[in-house]
Amino acid sequence: MSWSHIIELLPLKSTDAQLYYANEVIQRNLGVHDLRRQISRKAYERREIANAELSKESIVPFNIFKDPYLLDLFGLKENFVEADLEKAILTELEAFLLEFGHGFTFVERQKRMIIDGEDIVLDLLFYHRMLRRLVAVELKLGVFKAAYKGQMELYLKWLDRYERKECEETPIGIILCATASREKVELLEMDKAGIAVAEYWTYLPPKAEFETKIKTILVEARERLERRRVFPQRETPKHLEYFYESKDDNTEDQ
Repeated sequence: MSWSHIIELLPLKSTDAQLYYANEVIQRNLGVHDLRRQISRKAYERREIANAELSKESIVPFNIFKDPYLLDLFGLKENFVEADLEKAILTELEAFLLEFGHGFTFVERQKRMIIDGEDIVLDLLFYHRMLRRLVAVELKLGVFKAAYKGQMELYLKWLDRYERKECEETPIGIILCATASREKVELLEMDKAGIAVAEYWTYLPPKAEFETKIKTILVEARERLERRRVFPQRETPKHLEYFYESKDDNTEDQ
């Protein structure tokens, strides 16, 4: 790290944040401009929000994902569809990987799976080099729905059976939604199934508004974490049913 990097880190109040960004500089060879950008976009706080959503029994590793993800650079217009978001990610793949985090490599778009003679398609497939895991990414418009859990579990079980190598760990998944519905995600104990859920924002609010929103989300996430410690969750009811959603139509419910 250069002295210019250190100058950027000194104003940060949290030692943990300083160490996080210092590690990012070293691992990702970030220049001063990229470091300044990571700090202004609250990368550390967004990682902490994602960590706070995970339980002690989580299969999803800590310190890997963020929440929310900022996809403002894609220039998506109003009323875009999932295909537009997927295309934008692939067009700006380098920027997406920088936002997504260190260690991710792109594997495949529209991963085709045949189950009982039916074609099922996963939006994006990545591989995490340090974790030695496949990472399935599913893009959703609108609010998170309970049905998405069963859909992702199906993808992960198929990948585990047919794509995972002997030297690799069990695949994990992340569902990116316009709205995460965080209480529902907590009640469904998604992390215990190896699934993370995060919001994506396609525009960046003004600085003051952005900082306020991130701070509010972080406080709420920590409050939920504290409630789990004081009042451990009971076993999730087993009578919930999850249905695979076909992608043949272009409804918002995809």
